[in-house]
Amino acid sequence: MAVPWCAVAGRTRAGRPRRFVRNQAMGGRYTMGIVTPLPTGRLVGKRIGILLESDFVEEEIGYYQRRFAEEGAGVELLTRLWGRPSLTFTGHGHRAALEVAGDLEALDYHELSQLAALLVPSGMVADRLRYSENVEQDPPALELMRRAFRMPHLVKAFSSHGLLLLSRAPDLLRERPVACHNNVAADVRNMGAVYLNQDVVVDRDLVTCRTVEHCHLLARTVIERLSTPRGAAA
Repeated sequence: MAVPWCAVAGRTRAGRPRRFVRNQAMGGRYTMGIVTPLPTGRLVGKRIGILLESDFVEEEIGYYQRRFAEEGAGVELLTRLWGRPSLTFTGHGHRAALEVAGDLEALDYHELSQLAALLVPSGMVADRLRYSENVEQDPPALELMRRAFRMPHLVKAFSSHGLLLLSRAPDLLRERPVACHNNVAADVRNMGAVYLNQDVVVDRDLVTCRTVEHCHLLARTVIERLSTPRGAAA
């Protein structure tokens, strides 16, 4: 299988992913950190939220952090904190640690209105965030997405398996065209969505991509949507 473009694009001259730092004091393990937005770019002043949980794809998250920062956007990592000030999650491939302090349960309509985009990445993130202690109640991450889908100015982006987060809310995807991983195609069809065999699909405020290998296309499309005047992007 080909190496994901998003991983290649984020590599240093030494061949290591750009968003990872080889830390000898930690036994040569990979670590991840915060990327400061550049003062110039098409997205200066905008904020993009990314949902996170354990078993995230390190190269994908690192690519989003770096690429959005290059355009001047601030990236906020969000998760269910379970009443704690922060949580540290572990990546799937390199076991890289990433601390998250953004509480998705704190994002009411006002807080959501401060975001330009909300992104659900690949990996196990969506599956972990759709856990609910009470099977009769929606998990907080899905409640957040219900609020987000009521806000047409907010771009919602999903990579690969990310649409599984909406499995309890088929009304959010009914008759909407989407792209997703082949393994999820039957699920999104059962949710009423229109599966398209494409790498990236744009339907107004909804942007979806096929796999983690298309994270660069997802990021590019989100950037284009956010940098285009709202009327022209409709």
